[in-house]
Amino acid sequence: MKIAVIGANSYIARNFVHTVKIKEQVSLFLYDAQPQSVDHEDGYRQISALEDGGLAGLDLSVDLIYMFIGKTGTAEGFDNPRLFVEINEMALLNVLNEYRRQQSQAKIVFPSTRLVYSGKKGPQKEDAAKEAKTIYAANKLACERYLEMYRNVYGVRYCTVRICLPYGTLIPGASSYGTAEFMLKKAMAGEDISLYGDGSVRRTLTYMGDICGLLYLAGVTPACENDVFNFGGEDYSLKEMAELIAEAYGVGVTYVPWPEIAEKIESGDTVFDGGKLERLLGGYEYAKFSDWLQTQQETRT
Repeated sequence: MKIAVIGANSYIARNFVHTVKIKEQVSLFLYDAQPQSVDHEDGYRQISALEDGGLAGLDLSVDLIYMFIGKTGTAEGFDNPRLFVEINEMALLNVLNEYRRQQSQAKIVFPSTRLVYSGKKGPQKEDAAKEAKTIYAANKLACERYLEMYRNVYGVRYCTVRICLPYGTLIPGASSYGTAEFMLKKAMAGEDISLYGDGSVRRTLTYMGDICGLLYLAGVTPACENDVFNFGGEDYSLKEMAELIAEAYGVGVTYVPWPEIAEKIESGDTVFDGGKLERLLGGYEYAKFSDWLQTQQETRT
């Protein structure tokens, strides 16, 4: 099994490489814009998905391609729209055209986001109503459509996976990102955790180990092709998350008014129904947020 990881220095990609490199009969080919691998991994090559000729060193004669190049952000996209469109859309389009040029037969696995959904109560399936409140969300929706277009016109094989709220890390000493880690860092510093509004908005929490495992399984499972899949996990409100962390570290939870811009782009409840993918995999057991939190405490002590 040959796997190309494009954007290998990004956070989820680093965890994915950490997970997959120990599997038998898997060869990894890593690519990103930096001169070297952040984690000093073998098989790394520098490329540029935005410059003319920048993909000359990209070898797509592989079985799977994981496309991790991307620029995340919410309000920031309004201030730097060109950057967001270039990194999030043009990079994928350039890779797709290189795929055509090389006549690759690989399956592309593309991570998307919860932010493409229109917020509503209850679990959402893949065909639920969509809404883009930020440039980043619009980028991801566009990329999902690009993959469909290239499939219809050129036969490109793909698998889009939507991730809600990731937490945790598999790389020792690496700092992670996201809501859970923000809360944890505040609590570990002895500071109260602050939430906008009443903290009632709900999210699906998915542990990084599960995300990496599901990314791999979605890639190697033949039935997971030319379609979109939600990654499942646990259903928590931000208040419930904050209270668990605050109790564990002896701090409080405070509530502050929504800033004007943040309130306008808030997506509302986003709880994933991951049943579509889980049925194809024959079921899946997710890690528990409470267990992860206990591990963080034990590691600290």
